[in-house]
Amino acid sequence: MKLFYAIIILFILSSCSFDDKTGIWKNENLTQSANDSLFNDFKNISSSKKIFDTVINLDKKFIFSLSDIVTNNHWKDTFYSDSNNFDNFKYNNNNQLILKSKKITKYASSKQLLYYKNNIILSDIRGNIIIYSINKNKIISKFNFYKKRYKKLKKNISLIIENNILFIADNLGYIYAYDLQTNSLLWAKNFKIPFKSNLKVHGEMLIVANIKNNVFFLKKKNGEIIKSIQTEETKVTNQFVNNFSITKDNLLFLNSFGSLYSINLNTKKINWFLNLNQSLDLTTDNLFNGNQIVYHKNKIVVSSNKFSYLINSQTGNILRNTNFSSDKKPIINNEYIFLITKNNYLIAAKLDDGEIIYSYNLKDQLSEYLQLKNKNKLETHNFFLANNKLLIFINRKYLAFFNINGQIENITKLPSKIKSNPILINGSIIYLDNNNKIKILD
Repeated sequence: MKLFYAIIILFILSSCSFDDKTGIWKNENLTQSANDSLFNDFKNISSSKKIFDTVINLDKKFIFSLSDIVTNNHWKDTFYSDSNNFDNFKYNNNNQLILKSKKITKYASSKQLLYYKNNIILSDIRGNIIIYSINKNKIISKFNFYKKRYKKLKKNISLIIENNILFIADNLGYIYAYDLQTNSLLWAKNFKIPFKSNLKVHGEMLIVANIKNNVFFLKKKNGEIIKSIQTEETKVTNQFVNNFSITKDNLLFLNSFGSLYSINLNTKKINWFLNLNQSLDLTTDNLFNGNQIVYHKNKIVVSSNKFSYLINSQTGNILRNTNFSSDKKPIINNEYIFLITKNNYLIAAKLDDGEIIYSYNLKDQLSEYLQLKNKNKLETHNFFLANNKLLIFINRKYLAFFNINGQIENITKLPSKIKSNPILINGSIIYLDNNNKIKILD
């Protein structure tokens, strides 16, 4: 049993201290420095607060100041960037289907798409790595690493691209590198234990975590271990995927135990860590679940099962915690945070202190706009910031446009239902539909 379980854990339940304006924010300082007794004083957060469900109207005098619109021409990381944050993308908004492929694979495909040098890269559960040319409108390469005895095993694959090299990690414990120019395997390693995280590349290092929540720093050129760091292991797992975000000098790691780590990328030593779960006695009923870590301007935004957090990335201090949660990645732009809660509230907040700027019930807006009697049939999925507006995918077949002030403007029906996570490239939306066909909407 790991060191963590050998040490007595002190639970400290924080008392409620609310912000006067919104009544939901709370100052916290639950960090643990790696220079202190490393696994003492693990602290929890009270789960007694009611889930936030309040409409807060935007102050009419408030004006958002957003970053410039970005025309993006690549998607090399499944989470888009080192920090996992999205830009203010350009979207042409012509509502025209400009490309429709044939069926890419007959097997269930991954939800993650990459885009590199006019090619779309994706994988399926059989382990096929498929490279699809936009210019030629066809598959130009298909690679399968697995031998016959692994062919029928379901593969969950993570991908990242760096300088024409595609790095792949899977749930069988393999990690390997594939040259996209020569269509050849460069190296492969079998670590025996399934990997379960996104991949990050930093300098000459490839970073990945396994199902036991161990972090590996590997040599990018051959897969050899530079260093590994053990964090808390969970005996029962769920669908949560360990995830990384990179700051300038540090690696942020959120594991399935609900612990957030800051690790120095040069020394590979832990700067600080804190636990975001509401219980350290994990069972099938209270397994940790959260979204992807997003980093921006020395701030971290992340959600757990019931709370969302604004954290100082340098110290690990929790600046605010709120009584709502999100299973969608938040978007940070300039000094603002935009997120959609699990109970479908669209929220904008200030990055410096977490003060809510506005909060609107998406289902109320959407059902009124569509004149629906049963708003419970509405589901929100991926969302982007594009053209200074918020683009929200509804029921995987509609695209709703909200102005930056949180008010709906219009809804467009998509050519077909979305299966993958969509990406924005050169002003167009690219996705895989339910029939495993690539669609590009301009």
